[in-house]
Amino acid sequence: MSEPIITVAGLRGVIGEALNPDVAMRYAAAFSATRPQGAFVITRDSRPTGTMLAHAVHAALNAIGRTTVDAGIAATPTTGILIREHNAAGGIQISASHNPSEYNGMKLLSAKGRCIPKEPGSRVLDLYKTIKLQWVTHKDIGLYLVCPDATTAHLEAVLSTIDVKAIAARKFKVLLDANCGAGSVLGAKLLERLNCDVTVLGVQPTGYFVHPAEPTAENLTSVCEIVKKSNYDIAFCQDPDADRLAIIDGNGRYIGEEYTVALCMDHIYRQIRDATGRSRKLGPMVINCATSRMCEDIAKKYDVPIFRSAVGEANVVDMMLEKEATFGGEGNGGPIDPAVGYIRDSFVGMAQILDAMVMTGKTIAELADALPKYAMVKRKLETADGGRQTTELLDKVAHSFKHLPCDRMDGLRIDHGDAWVLLRGSNTEPIIRIFAEAPTAERAEKLCDEIERLV
Repeated sequence: MSEPIITVAGLRGVIGEALNPDVAMRYAAAFSATRPQGAFVITRDSRPTGTMLAHAVHAALNAIGRTTVDAGIAATPTTGILIREHNAAGGIQISASHNPSEYNGMKLLSAKGRCIPKEPGSRVLDLYKTIKLQWVTHKDIGLYLVCPDATTAHLEAVLSTIDVKAIAARKFKVLLDANCGAGSVLGAKLLERLNCDVTVLGVQPTGYFVHPAEPTAENLTSVCEIVKKSNYDIAFCQDPDADRLAIIDGNGRYIGEEYTVALCMDHIYRQIRDATGRSRKLGPMVINCATSRMCEDIAKKYDVPIFRSAVGEANVVDMMLEKEATFGGEGNGGPIDPAVGYIRDSFVGMAQILDAMVMTGKTIAELADALPKYAMVKRKLETADGGRQTTELLDKVAHSFKHLPCDRMDGLRIDHGDAWVLLRGSNTEPIIRIFAEAPTAERAEKLCDEIERLV
């Protein structure tokens, strides 16, 4: 990989190949050129290479006259809160999210503390390709500031959405798998504030992951075994920058990421219906086109509209703002609560799910089992060209399924009535992703097999 993968809201690449200090400096400067006057909040997840990239970003922005605020290791949703708290022009989170440790990246956040939308992201990309860095003289060098408290504002925002006293009285026994990522910085504080008996796996944010970074079933088998051997009420599992959350029940069963948004939605809309919530209005839900139809069933249950966007946090947030949504998110474990911020937030997920367990008196297993039952299969397909000819592949598959409803909003989504399959190029890796959801795992696997044979 000689060039970084650049999406609407950021870039990723292998350190020393596609991503180096020069790339980081030029990309940061391009972002700065599209932003209004003001400081930039700079944070990073725990990857050891993040320190080097952070130094490069601070140096570049200071050298072109911008003030930077260094908040150190922090979760991506925390960065969004800090941007608003400091009235900053924007922020950069140095993270490769769920990618392996050889990767790192840069996530761009607007002054509103959200991933930048498509249009400004495109302007950054155009500038990055052509920018020639112009350094200011010593009189105009930007200030380098250190944030004295990176967690309190985010912690209080999350706590304001739940019944803290009721959760604290329950004294849940919780396992938090931070996996040596940024999630432990706020995660432990949140759970301790809720009077949980909390054990943290990978509590030190060293970036030397105990298991692969993405919180999938195959990567969390060791965590499931730990839960089975102990008497935990629930286990929460985060990705390295803590904007995604997977769940394991008290029996060590991997409930997964797809349930995170659905469980939060069911709880929040139940409270609105029963008038026990925190002054939320009954508005629409927004999910992306790869998220489980559990959410559609929940929307029908509470008689609210639901909308699907293209995959990508920025796309979900754009539609949430357009539709004035009460709640939204992506099925990869990324709930988005406007009451906290328009950004995926694992801490929102933890708080809302504990709140749901208290309010209903049910275990996490009972809450999950009460949701509509579907099986989702997710696969990665490596191709010889790294997915560069995705459009041609989608055209080929669409022709084979021309007898079925097909949607090209994002990749190719084929509706089989009681099931669906989505084929799309990844925004973060040089691969093609296949998602299939059906009433049974066997049916979902067959749908994926069918697509793979065609491709």
